[in-house]
Amino acid sequence: MSCKSTKVAPSVEFDHSCSDSVEYLTLNFGPFETVHRWRRLPPCDEFVGARRSKHTVVAYRDAIYVFGGDNGKNMLNDLLRFDVKDCSWCRAFTTGTPPAPRYHHSAVVYGSSMFVFGGYTGDIYSNSNLKNKNDLFEYKFATGQWTEWKVEGSLPVARSAHGATVYDDKLWIFAGYDGNARLNDMWTISLQDREHGCWEEMDQSGEIPPSCCNFPVAVCRDKMFVFSGQSGAKITNNLFQFEFKGHMWTRIPTEHLLRGSPPPPQRRYGHTMVAFDRHLYVFGGAADNTLPNELHCYDVDSQSWEVIHPSLDSEMPSGRLFHAAAVIHDAMYIFGGTVDNNVRSGEMYRFQFSCYPKCTLHEDYGKLWENRQFCDVEFILGEREERVLGHIAIVTARCQWLRRKILQARDRQRQKAKQESGEETEEGSGGPWEVPAVKPAGSQNLEVSIREAEAQPFQVLMQFLYTDKIQYPRRGHVQDVLLIMDVYKLALSFQLSRLEQLCVQYIEASVDLQNVLSVCENANKLQLDQLKEHCLIFVVKESHFNQVIMTKEFERLSTQLIVEIVRRKQQSPLRLYPDQPVDIGTSLVQDMKAYLEGGGLDFCDIVLLLDGHPRPAHQVILAARSSYFEAMFRSFMPLDGQVNISIGEMVPSKQAFESMLRYIYYGDVNMPPEDSLYLFSAPYYYGFSNNRLQAYCKQNLEMNVTVENVLQILEAADKTQALDMKKHCLHIIVHQFIKVSKLPNLRSLSQLLLLDIIESLATHISDKQCAEMGPDI
Repeated sequence: MSCKSTKVAPSVEFDHSCSDSVEYLTLNFGPFETVHRWRRLPPCDEFVGARRSKHTVVAYRDAIYVFGGDNGKNMLNDLLRFDVKDCSWCRAFTTGTPPAPRYHHSAVVYGSSMFVFGGYTGDIYSNSNLKNKNDLFEYKFATGQWTEWKVEGSLPVARSAHGATVYDDKLWIFAGYDGNARLNDMWTISLQDREHGCWEEMDQSGEIPPSCCNFPVAVCRDKMFVFSGQSGAKITNNLFQFEFKGHMWTRIPTEHLLRGSPPPPQRRYGHTMVAFDRHLYVFGGAADNTLPNELHCYDVDSQSWEVIHPSLDSEMPSGRLFHAAAVIHDAMYIFGGTVDNNVRSGEMYRFQFSCYPKCTLHEDYGKLWENRQFCDVEFILGEREERVLGHIAIVTARCQWLRRKILQARDRQRQKAKQESGEETEEGSGGPWEVPAVKPAGSQNLEVSIREAEAQPFQVLMQFLYTDKIQYPRRGHVQDVLLIMDVYKLALSFQLSRLEQLCVQYIEASVDLQNVLSVCENANKLQLDQLKEHCLIFVVKESHFNQVIMTKEFERLSTQLIVEIVRRKQQSPLRLYPDQPVDIGTSLVQDMKAYLEGGGLDFCDIVLLLDGHPRPAHQVILAARSSYFEAMFRSFMPLDGQVNISIGEMVPSKQAFESMLRYIYYGDVNMPPEDSLYLFSAPYYYGFSNNRLQAYCKQNLEMNVTVENVLQILEAADKTQALDMKKHCLHIIVHQFIKVSKLPNLRSLSQLLLLDIIESLATHISDKQCAEMGPDI
């Protein structure tokens, strides 16, 4: 996610029934809200409702509904309504008997009703009649009617500070506090029929979160997520996901997050978490006696965290806990909570999400590895000479060690071919780049022998080169951990710092009482001193030592390792590897950027022609990112290895073409606005995986036309027949003509465009204005 101060453009969906022509581009010139902007909205006046915390908020249509909570003296059961369009507060209309005053309850929306379950009731001022509840109330938004559901049969134990959500027409309740202990049970009830609804306790499996309370839940991609919360000594900052279909819990690992990349938020309680698009947003809460106000974002697809940097014009909320949050359209609304000095808040804040489609760079290159299409190199591995196929462009972009091996093998192949043809041989493969010869159909791949690598760990290494990831070892499977140790050995040999760090983190996170001796023995055998040290420290830990030395595996250890463990136990703790900055190497994006900018020139195998000007490129990269190129290279490969570049009937500018190559090679979407006009229809024409580039082009055009670049955009709009953009540019030129007239680019415009400007001036400017403007022109 970009942290630049951009504006929100409406999301763009593919419509494959429409023409690829840019003239179908429809633009909206604002005003729009700034992406990642916090805005303070009118607070709730005391005469409407009290400041509060431990309440709930839900979103229904264009309004936020606030129910219950406490104001520091009393529990509340009023229902407030905030209109997000008018930014106005009022008391919601109600009839019937509402729930008793309460806090730490839950509230969800289903259909046209709000459902309130459980919570803590009583008189907190006199500390009397305090108890948890398990009642269920429905509030109908259309009529304002409160109704209590009278449910027969088994009921969940009364509770507060639990999690609740709606999925598959059911209310799901998880965990909470029953007055004596924290819980981690799960119950559901169908919300479709009040007369026949009944509670059912669900069987759960997998890595079930510890019993906890004061945590949020959110549903994204048909899964429910739970993050942190109060769980006594077991409190962690783990993120868990629950599969509704199989009732299976999974702890989402963080071991794949490299040191130096954003970690998960600190452990906390009393925070909020909402889902929007493919992201979860965590805000506030109490984190080890602090009240942080950073907004953390979790990407469900990439399983990575980041801290969202607010726009420069943001009005940031202070840190708080026991507030509540809801999403309307593309914004999050946060209300209330407890701030410093135990003060209740009546503030409402709005946060503007960004809604760009995800970057598919890693997925696209990953599919290239999985499909093995267009392979042009074959690695011959180990003593058994097992063979693994790959792509020269990807491998040489990511690994310098393998690049040298490939260059050496290619030199030998060329020398052999020249000797067989009777030509003189030349040493080395340097020299200027030449137009590549098309690889003949059925010709052999380049063979590269690597004696020091076995096939299985090498394949894991290759997967990393294509995706920047490795598969996480299954918990408790020793063979998986030993495999990653072999990968780590290769990463050290091939000088892949990023893969080294990934392997170390995976292995250290996977070491447990069952596998520590096997891992230690293998680390000793492979001379992986850092991992061996980690295992020794783990074994001699007070809580581990007696359990480890009583195992059969300990009896089978080599004498040298047994002696080392016993001596280490007698010594004071050593630290051979003090904390220091870690080289995490270069990422896939960084490597592909360097490759496009000249690092891959020796390996180009296709020429892209733009108005007759050649631009060397790489077939497999183009094919991985574009179905247009993939089909061409598979079935209609030009015999001369040259491809003319156009987008439909239009030839883009050289600058726009370079912007498109940056997007193809490493997913970059930053470009001048005039490039966006040329590239808006590129996702259709070239068959990119999604419309990410198009969404950025649209936003770029709508937000970034200025006096300084309006003439360049006018030229691009004229060339691409983007009529609404051309009209918008002429509007700016007319109203800012004194400034525009001084731009040097004005003199280089075509005669027809100058006539368009004169015609617009004549239409919009009066005789008097022309006379006033004369001396300045």
